[in-house]
Amino acid sequence: MKLKHLKKVLMLISLLALSFLIGCSGMEYAPQHGIASYHVDMMRAERAIATARNTGKNMQCPAEFNEAKNLKDKAFAVYWSCRTQDALAMAREATQRANALCPAPPPPPEPAPRIIDRVSLTLHFDFDKAVIKDRDIPELNRGMNFIRRYPESAVRIEGNTDGIGTEEYNQRLSERRADAVREYILNKHVMDESRITAVGYGKSNPVASNDTEEGRAENRRVDILILSD
Repeated sequence: MKLKHLKKVLMLISLLALSFLIGCSGMEYAPQHGIASYHVDMMRAERAIATARNTGKNMQCPAEFNEAKNLKDKAFAVYWSCRTQDALAMAREATQRANALCPAPPPPPEPAPRIIDRVSLTLHFDFDKAVIKDRDIPELNRGMNFIRRYPESAVRIEGNTDGIGTEEYNQRLSERRADAVREYILNKHVMDESRITAVGYGKSNPVASNDTEEGRAENRRVDILILSD
């Protein structure tokens, strides 16, 4: 009987020791300051600060590193004072700060496509209209012949207006006219639609004075740009 009782006691001691080493759910064995196990969030903060230091982030961005470290230290002080929930909130924030230290700079923007060549078409749109006129077919054919010289390049159609009307009005009008030219070119099967875009610039890019009818006529144009990749 005594041997059987001793075996039960030893088994109980082993289970208690195993529980102590592994910790209960959400806890981690890390004895310090008289406490054997800490909540996992506390230890994550500890490890995040250590990782940041080991990877040199304490030197790369020392002010931010010290803020995260001080917050972690404060979290432990609060934890030891038995304000567990406050401490866990601080520890989670310290972990986030440590993991976000010294972010890599964003990649530089891709360079804008280089303009290889361009041609301007003077088109005779009616007021507030974006309908291609028969009289403009020779101009459009000139534009298509120009595009055919660059079969592998991207193309941008830019619509422009004269200076009469508001900026908002002319912006919409220039976009409609650029789209009309783009659709005309695509309908003639000159090129694949993925290579051609259309934008409008309203009255912002005049090439002549808007004080005369002749100048305004020059500004009511569509530019075709050949772009590098």
